[in-house]
Parts: sequence; structure tokens; C-alpha cells
Amino acid sequence: MAKPEELWQCQVPTCGYIYHADKGDKKGKIPPVTRFEDLPEDWKCPLCGAGKHMFKPLA
Repeated sequence: MAKPEELWQCQVPTCGYIYHADKGDKKGKIPPVTRFEDLPEDWKCPLCGAGKHMFKPLA
């Protein structure tokens, strides 16, 4: 299980979707407490379809 300090958020600038590691992604069948870096390489934003490389970490 990931530590809380490892559960940072990432946002895609195209649509503003924020990936919350503590919530996961129900549409993409990603369970809660999945770190962004542990997402599959082919994972896409559930709103706009942007790839992982488009996401930027939130401070």
C-alpha cells in the first residue's frame, strides 16, 4: 500500500481533470490508492482521453 505522501495529484491541462490517487479511476478500473506512476502506460484521462505524459503534478 502506498504511503500518504506518495499519493500526489496530477492534472491534465487540456480539460482540467485531476487524478486523485486516493480515489483511483472507476471508469478506467483503477482501484483507490494507486499512485500516478503505477498507472498503466496506456491509461488515459477519463474525460478527454489525454495520455499520462500530458499530466502535470500539482504542488
